[in-house]
Amino acid sequence: MTLDAFPLPPDLLERLRRVRLLALDVDGVLTDGRLYFEADGDSIKAFHTLDGHGLKLVQRAGIQVALITGRDSPMVSRRASALGIKHLHQGVEKKLPTLRRLCQDLGLDLSQVAYCGDDLPDLAPIHQAGVGISVPGAPRYMRQHADWVTEREGGHGAVREICDALLQAQGHLDAMLDTYLNGQG
Repeated sequence: MTLDAFPLPPDLLERLRRVRLLALDVDGVLTDGRLYFEADGDSIKAFHTLDGHGLKLVQRAGIQVALITGRDSPMVSRRASALGIKHLHQGVEKKLPTLRRLCQDLGLDLSQVAYCGDDLPDLAPIHQAGVGISVPGAPRYMRQHADWVTEREGGHGAVREICDALLQAQGHLDAMLDTYLNGQG
């Protein structure tokens, strides 16, 4: 099965081909950004299953995934574990130094990173990554600094959109679709 290419500029698709690490903020990217608190003070987050399956697919294709978030949440730890995400950094105020250390540990250059975020702590990583991505619900100045703004909102499939574009750009999506069409996925 062959898909039409994603409607992204050729230079952006070329940069997506080089990505070896997809790094993501959590609140506002993997979730819709709203925080729900129970009476005992625990917070609740909702994650979209489309995003989760997309993250499994890119990892299967050899792209590493990292979550870098300012909040510290046991739910995020559980979600990362369930998705096989090995690089989880919580409670991070300054995300660029964390991203740089991670790249150094993995033997990667920032040009091999796609980073998606939605607020000011994400600005430096968006600006420095090989592909800086934001979501429609982000403030205008964040979207203006991104190389690409997803069509889907954070928490509503934006990450899946990124995953599918990475898989398409790197030549993996058609084979994965064929695998699922044949009932072997």
